[in-house]
Amino acid sequence: MTCRLRSITLLALLLPLLFGCCRRALTIPLEDGEAVWGGHIKDGSLMPFAPGFETSLEYNLSNQVNPLLLTSGGKYVWSESPFSFRIEAGEIVITSHHSDIVWEKAGETLSDAFKTASSKFFPADGKLPPKEFFEMPQYNTWIELMYNQNQAGVLAYAKGILDNGLPPGIIMIDDTWQEDYGKWVFHPGRFPNPKAMCDQLHTMGFKLMLWICPFVSMDQYQICREIMDGKGFLLTGAQTWEEANDPYPVRWWNGTSAVLDFSNPAAVEWFDRQLKRLTDDYGVDGFKFDAGDFDFYPADALAKGGNVPAWEQCSMFVDHATNYPYNELRAGWRNAGRPVVNRLHDKGHSWEDLRKLIPEMMAESLMGFSFCCPDMVGGGSFETFLSGQTDPELIVRSAQVHALMPMMQFSLAPWRVLDKAHYAAVLKAVEIRQARLPLIESLFERAAKTGEPIVAPLEYVFPGEGLARVVDEFMLGDRVLVAPMQESGTSRTVILPAGQWKADDGQVYEGGQHVIDVPLDRLPVFERL
Repeated sequence: MTCRLRSITLLALLLPLLFGCCRRALTIPLEDGEAVWGGHIKDGSLMPFAPGFETSLEYNLSNQVNPLLLTSGGKYVWSESPFSFRIEAGEIVITSHHSDIVWEKAGETLSDAFKTASSKFFPADGKLPPKEFFEMPQYNTWIELMYNQNQAGVLAYAKGILDNGLPPGIIMIDDTWQEDYGKWVFHPGRFPNPKAMCDQLHTMGFKLMLWICPFVSMDQYQICREIMDGKGFLLTGAQTWEEANDPYPVRWWNGTSAVLDFSNPAAVEWFDRQLKRLTDDYGVDGFKFDAGDFDFYPADALAKGGNVPAWEQCSMFVDHATNYPYNELRAGWRNAGRPVVNRLHDKGHSWEDLRKLIPEMMAESLMGFSFCCPDMVGGGSFETFLSGQTDPELIVRSAQVHALMPMMQFSLAPWRVLDKAHYAAVLKAVEIRQARLPLIESLFERAAKTGEPIVAPLEYVFPGEGLARVVDEFMLGDRVLVAPMQESGTSRTVILPAGQWKADDGQVYEGGQHVIDVPLDRLPVFERL
């Protein structure tokens, strides 16, 4: 009994030492009022974080994530791997099970923290996405055609764009253009002459992108056998590759499928051959790379690259996507500072989700994902459109929120669901964007060179003025403040930083709080004098 008790006591003493070697903890002090941003883009509507907030970056929450925290007091936190953190009164408590945590007080402001972290850990590579992403609106067939993508519907949508006064741009054909997941050929029943369709879209002035994902349908037995037997292109649930007969079944939003192993260069080459055939044979310009989320790479799956964490699989998926200049991604890990087009997670057709756009886009910017898109005008979650009911005012206000973001994307056809007055307001939002295009282009060029945000929270440009928690306005560059309507109505309160500001209606305001009229077709914009 005595020996056993001694053994238990010794084990109790050793456990903290044993596990302490693989668990790193850190407490970072915060000054009074010092605000904190970072981590998951999907937590943007909760930023800056209130005491009591906690999360783990082991998950990407269906959107991008960067292992970075920034504070309004000039501090940054960085790690090469995911960590957990908790905000408490006067401190950030951080825990990591993977790699060391780096933190520094880089200066006195949020921008000091961002610029230092960016230059050290994700410096801008000097490259821009193709100009079509930001010089004109983008279009996606998802909400109009949903799971019935077809040649006639795509061409009718493209024709509707031009016939109703919108300019051509990038058009993305979404899921179900293909014969099956992993069988990346046009479905012969729904697309009887895909080459003619692609040629016609190009003649109309569009660039063409196709939806793509890293899944392979397990119903495609021949494909699974071809790329699995002796090759290991798919993750497997076996303990060793000698025992690997079947792929790992991964559950995702469209069922259960096998998933490509991006740690296997031969698997990436196989995937590239499928995509190259589409670019070579049909003139497809690029791809909307969907999925790639951490959840789809189970910890107990066997990869060719060995013990490959889920976030590294996600990162390799993004790396692969950058081979195609016309790319769009929703999931991402540490892909900041690169010419990657990052889209917000699908938003519903609701005022609640509309109010998430600005804070989540500010999170995109502060995490270094400068080239970002606020999902789709009116919402991109198809379930919220199944009733056939739409809110015209919401669609207009959504278009206005998008108008001066880095990118603007339509899916729901506004000309189909809106009356003349509401559709005119949408067209005016597009015109407002076109009028500011020289500024937007210059900010894209700056972001490519320096990594600085295209859009940013007020605190980034005007530190120390108590603006950290203003989450319904944003800065476009250093001089233009945008304050869209994000709820039903025709007036709102705006908060302006110190100084004089000239509004879009010509009125000049002093810094401070003001109630302004916002009729349906107005997007409030203020320029610093």
